[in-house]
Amino acid sequence: MIFIRALEEKILSEGQILPGEILKVGSFLNQQIDTTLLMDMGSEIARLFKDEGITKVLTIESSGIAVAFAAGFQIGVPVVFAKKHASINLSDSIITSEVYSYTHQKTYKIVIGAEYLSPDDTVLIVDDFLAKGNALKGLIEIVSKAGAKLAGAAVAIEKGFQGGGDKFRAEGVRVESLAIIDSMSDDSLTFRPQE
Repeated sequence: MIFIRALEEKILSEGQILPGEILKVGSFLNQQIDTTLLMDMGSEIARLFKDEGITKVLTIESSGIAVAFAAGFQIGVPVVFAKKHASINLSDSIITSEVYSYTHQKTYKIVIGAEYLSPDDTVLIVDDFLAKGNALKGLIEIVSKAGAKLAGAAVAIEKGFQGGGDKFRAEGVRVESLAIIDSMSDDSLTFRPQE
């Protein structure tokens, strides 16, 4: 709880609310990274999922990579990230899914090399934000196509008022968010109380 309160205070002091229910946290999470806070996020995620037998952390480029790295480091497992564009250096065997980004108003075909996930893996999905759940849905599809086991998802900041996290929880997916915003207006936000 101490870490969650510290993250909420950081969001309140440095986050900026932009039109369209956008929360800008570039000063500590997206463009500039508070490395101490980031590693504390990784420690908290590792604590939450310590009994799940995780073998890989999966995220999507690019803003999720820092949080996923911190989690993977603290858990002691490799981090795999889905690329938003296929590149020439990918293997012939790939796993794909489609993800719509509200931030960029664009649909991406996300892709990973099939050699990075296998049926022997237990995967934790980690991302910086969860709003409506499009990225999480695409990453869950990648885990499923790989035949791997899904341990759950860990998210730095969830926009609870947009319903994505609660939808997945209702479907039986374990979603742990370090901070959940219950409401957001042009000049304020409130957090969901957490146990």
